[in-house]
Amino acid sequence: MYIHLGLGVVVREEDVIGIFDLENTTVSKTTRDFLKCAEAENLVEDVCYDLPRSIVVCRDFVCGRRVYITQIAPATLLKRSRAEIGGFPFMRPAAGKQK
Repeated sequence: MYIHLGLGVVVREEDVIGIFDLENTTVSKTTRDFLKCAEAENLVEDVCYDLPRSIVVCRDFVCGRRVYITQIAPATLLKRSRAEIGGFPFMRPAAGKQK
């Protein structure tokens, strides 16, 4: 299965390591350092023409990993995938059932 990230870029679902909300994760110095290092190694690919919303970290067979900056919200990207988190299916409430 493939996930569309924007601007015609698709990645294999199996290669996705993580999907992160850009606004929340860039508060951390560690995340900013990671992105700075990835940019220095030319591993970051900007696939948005609008305001960026997500960071998608993927395995890449050429350089080990690739980081995509996309305008698509993390929740939307998760819905486009099979929605597995940490090897466990992402649980959604059944339609019509409320707690």
